[in-house]
Amino acid sequence: MNEFANRGAIVTGGASGIGAATAARFAQAGARVAVVDRDLDAAATIARTLPGAIAFECDVRNTAAVDETVGLAMDTFGDCSLLVNNAGVGDLRPMHTVDDKLWHRLIDVNLTGTFSMMRAVLPHMLAAQRGAIVNNASLSGLAPTRNEAAYSAAKAGVIALTKSGALEYGPFVRVNCVAPGFIATPLTVAFQQMPETFEPIRDSIPLQRMGTAEDVAEVIAFLCSDKAAYVTGQTLVVDGGLGLPQAGTDAALAALFAKFSELN
Repeated sequence: MNEFANRGAIVTGGASGIGAATAARFAQAGARVAVVDRDLDAAATIARTLPGAIAFECDVRNTAAVDETVGLAMDTFGDCSLLVNNAGVGDLRPMHTVDDKLWHRLIDVNLTGTFSMMRAVLPHMLAAQRGAIVNNASLSGLAPTRNEAAYSAAKAGVIALTKSGALEYGPFVRVNCVAPGFIATPLTVAFQQMPETFEPIRDSIPLQRMGTAEDVAEVIAFLCSDKAAYVTGQTLVVDGGLGLPQAGTDAALAALFAKFSELN
């Protein structure tokens, strides 16, 4: 499986979760991967396990650091035709309690960081006349949940940014988006530590489980591959069916139906 042979790939937030799984998936397919993360030690730990991978320290909120990182990756690999914007942070609190500092952190990491990476990489893709970008949004960018106003707004912006990129940079560059649901990553560690709190959510997911980082990495790899050569500007939901309009009511309706059956 060498679908990405001789391709240079940049994966932000690559030190853990979906980013680490994506970096591994790309390396297995022959790509030379830049594992980019603000935690250099963690990124280096991942990079050491992957053939040809290199770790880069970068806070995507720092546009100068983003430009420098992309330049170094290009110098190292001679190619930057694959980009996965995975770096992200989350928070849960009522909208009226979100102060300016937190608002800007969520917007700057999740949305501005994605924009800055795209802006830095696109000239190289255009010069090579090939490129695939996948941005990591969230199911919350399509259907916000309570107490995620800033995060959801940022992720909705990522989806719009993805569509804009697809419009502007075809035919040589394809830009797509994944929107994960409940995935076992550091962002969902609370649910993993308290399984009982996840049970009602799990019961409402048609596939009856939390997703894995590898589940999402496979979809990202597909969107970057030639198998998706005619796919651009799309947001592919990876949520086990959680976002289906009636998924959350199924358990309640099943219980109600059972009760009526007993009575009749």
